[in-house]
Amino acid sequence: MLLEDKLKNIIRDVPDFPKPGILFKDISTIMLDPELSQEVITHLARYYKNQNIDAIAGIESRGFLFGYPLAIALKVPFILIRKKGKLPYKKISYSYDLEYGSAEIEMHEDAVVGGQNVLIHDDLLATGGSAAAAAELVKRCGGSIVGFNFLVNLSFLRGDEKLKIYSNNIVNLVSY
Repeated sequence: MLLEDKLKNIIRDVPDFPKPGILFKDISTIMLDPELSQEVITHLARYYKNQNIDAIAGIESRGFLFGYPLAIALKVPFILIRKKGKLPYKKISYSYDLEYGSAEIEMHEDAVVGGQNVLIHDDLLATGGSAAAAAELVKRCGGSIVGFNFLVNLSFLRGDEKLKIYSNNIVNLVSY
């Protein structure tokens, strides 16, 4: 069975979360299956192995779940992009709109070294707001966006269109 089919069979739909009218794609079910989780990391590591990635930036919090193991597999640094107020050191921030509100994210100002090629990872691509905000943070610190990776793409929301100004290398494992 293809990895995409395995993931589609295990990702759980949660209606009306976090608010009425939203159909939430719950990836926590993937982590209940360690063999499938390992298959995801192995697949991504093979895919990105020769793409000149210097670091991976994961977006809080579900972007940490597979982003950090991927960084370890590729032997590159992992950059935390967190919600406002969660990072202890000097930071830069960026505000953006969500599909159901607004948010602000932050990154340590020394997390990206100028000229680094950074892959941005998150669990899900919806409207592209948080991924674009992460790209802005990386760019402000002198990094280059080598691409974006998501487990799930809600393609009907066309979030990839917002990200193409940063990179055309936009990859997902499952699309709805």
